[in-house]
Amino acid sequence: MKKKLVSVSLLILSFAANAQNMATTSTKPQIDKPAYDRWSIELNGGLNKPMRAITPGYSTATLSPFHADLGVRYMFNPKFGFKLDFGYDQFQERNDTPDFKSTYIRTSLQGVINLGRTLNFETWTNTFGLLAHGGFGVSQLTSDKGFDGEDYMAHGIIGLTGQVRLSNSIALTGDLTGIVNGRQNHNFDGMGVPATGSLDGVLLNASVGLTFYLGKNEKHADWYSEDNERLNKLEDRVTSIETGLIDTDKDGVADLYDLEPNTISGVAVNTKGQSIDNNQNGVPDELESYLDKTYSKKGSETATNNTVEELINGGYVNVYFDFNSSKPTNASLSGVDFLVKYLKNNPNKSADIIGYADEIGNSSYNTELSRKRAEAVKKVATNAGIDASRLNVIANGEDTSVNKKSKEARQIVRRVTFQVK
Repeated sequence: MKKKLVSVSLLILSFAANAQNMATTSTKPQIDKPAYDRWSIELNGGLNKPMRAITPGYSTATLSPFHADLGVRYMFNPKFGFKLDFGYDQFQERNDTPDFKSTYIRTSLQGVINLGRTLNFETWTNTFGLLAHGGFGVSQLTSDKGFDGEDYMAHGIIGLTGQVRLSNSIALTGDLTGIVNGRQNHNFDGMGVPATGSLDGVLLNASVGLTFYLGKNEKHADWYSEDNERLNKLEDRVTSIETGLIDTDKDGVADLYDLEPNTISGVAVNTKGQSIDNNQNGVPDELESYLDKTYSKKGSETATNNTVEELINGGYVNVYFDFNSSKPTNASLSGVDFLVKYLKNNPNKSADIIGYADEIGNSSYNTELSRKRAEAVKKVATNAGIDASRLNVIANGEDTSVNKKSKEARQIVRRVTFQVK
């Protein structure tokens, strides 16, 4: 029977969600905002090696540490984008070779393919990524020897960039890039004229750097998987439904539909999970009936009031709060209502309103948060007609009585409780 009820509830919830989505779609067009950031800045430095267009007898070091690169990248979606970058390389002689010094600068517009998303890296890692990039640009070569002025040329560029995600804002990168110059009129050393045809200079760069992601979303397109996000949302919805079908107070009404999730155990409730209280005296009718039968009619009102006071002071009447919030949850406002009704029926009574917080965060901040929670409940009670002089706020700070690693336990202690005097 329980399995059937769960299945029926899931079908009803799915139908309601679909109906709401259809209504929203038909009445108001939606403009989807990207769930990921698109812009990034790339900064790296490393080694260079000119592979050809070097004058015989001249040579650079095998690995020359005179390369730097700065780029700005924009991703159209998690798989494709483009970037504009600027490169700087310096070349000079190696030991025991004729001395020279020349400088090569370039700017390139490149397309970018996120191979990590294209090849579904997310199925096995959320830490490593791989980008392919390639395009065209213009370059300039200058030299302190060999020729005067500047040598301007066009170039093609292609490369691979490995990524290691350090956080949602920064990634460590390693890049290997090849550049081919067209119509290069001077060798990289500045001393000779290339004799290799129209595609003359060939340069390799190897670098390490950082990528800084820009934007307000949690993830950048480099690390955003639409399939994973879709599955995560589906899992969250299923978890929410499963959690909502739990009946915390065991009154026969699932929490999803229960407007009073902390009903006193054993009392009758309506279809919304609220205690039945036809005379609106703050005491459930079933509990009041039990008290009337247990005690003689004479003095039963006193006995009822004493029992209600015991319930309040025993911690059975509480108001709960979400994490880092001083606004009572709607479902727990019945706790304030319970206190208000009791105080109205007993005008000679007053109450301490005692706030608590969980142990997450700074202790002094949590003490202040517990005070704000108690003040918020006091305001609800005064708005309901209770004189503020009858309500005393106490900030008890952190409640250390539960395992702070448990999400469910922390929810229990984020509360306001009462002491009637």
